[in-house]
Amino acid sequence: MERIQRVAGAVVGSAVGDALGAPFEFGPPGAFSARFPEPGAGDEMSGGGGWDPGEATDDTQMAVLVAESLLERGGLDLPDIFARFQRWAAADPKDIGLQTEDVLTNGMPWDLAAAIHFQVNRRAAGNGSLMRASTSAVHFARTGREATMDAARRIAALTHGDRAAWEGTAIFHELVRVTLEDTDPLAVLPDVLGLVHPDHRGRYATVLAPGWHPDQATEFNGAVWPCLGSAVWALRTTSGFEEAIRAAIDLGGDTDTVAAVTGGLAGAYYGLDAIPARWTRPLHVPLPGFGGRVLHVADLLRLAHRLGAGPAVVPSSPCAGTP
Repeated sequence: MERIQRVAGAVVGSAVGDALGAPFEFGPPGAFSARFPEPGAGDEMSGGGGWDPGEATDDTQMAVLVAESLLERGGLDLPDIFARFQRWAAADPKDIGLQTEDVLTNGMPWDLAAAIHFQVNRRAAGNGSLMRASTSAVHFARTGREATMDAARRIAALTHGDRAAWEGTAIFHELVRVTLEDTDPLAVLPDVLGLVHPDHRGRYATVLAPGWHPDQATEFNGAVWPCLGSAVWALRTTSGFEEAIRAAIDLGGDTDTVAAVTGGLAGAYYGLDAIPARWTRPLHVPLPGFGGRVLHVADLLRLAHRLGAGPAVVPSSPCAGTP
């Protein structure tokens, strides 16, 4: 499979999972299959729960903002990404995580807002940095393992002060990177876990283990580690993109994000052609705060192609320091 097929699959697949999962957010397990009992029959992008058919949520909206910053700024400019996030948050998007909203609206500077939120609340291990990571994972894939994981941590730390969120996002970046290199991401998990911060390695080793099932999660899948574990489980236990997305949404809970993360991994693994056209045709990504712009699949494909070229190096500057 050509690399660009995997690149486009990761970006579009994440958006598709997000839009498919959104109407089922916080619902019970099995709700997707109960509503669409026959796989492949169509009409799954029918919306609901306040979402139009094919409408992507904050997961994909923030991923697009990251992508456009990386491309327009020529690399990792953390203050610019944060400013774009703030502009988006101020435009009253349909959905925004409580923690992310607080960080983006508390008036603190970009390099302190998340850290101060964490110091005050001591709870900042949500999946809000993982959910938006498909575009940055593709962009930094050519820089190698250390650089792509470092970039993931830096971007995650803009809104999440808990290192658990940084590490989960870094794992996702690396799994996408090896998949784009035609390597089985499941086979490299032991090596990737060796690069996770020791304080969080055990927790991720548990949820990424071959025998783990989401039913064993001790936290809601809105937390970063069970979210990532559920996405890897969906990839491991299914045999195609559609099946993986269905399994992810049928877990219930934070369905849009679990499906977005699953879609990023499964899209990279199976490629763009594995994503049904009936799912990509109605797909659209509103960008509140940015002049009424709405992206469609052709726009996401253009982004993916540009991101897939990747940077030659990760820029080193004061604004891109490791958190």
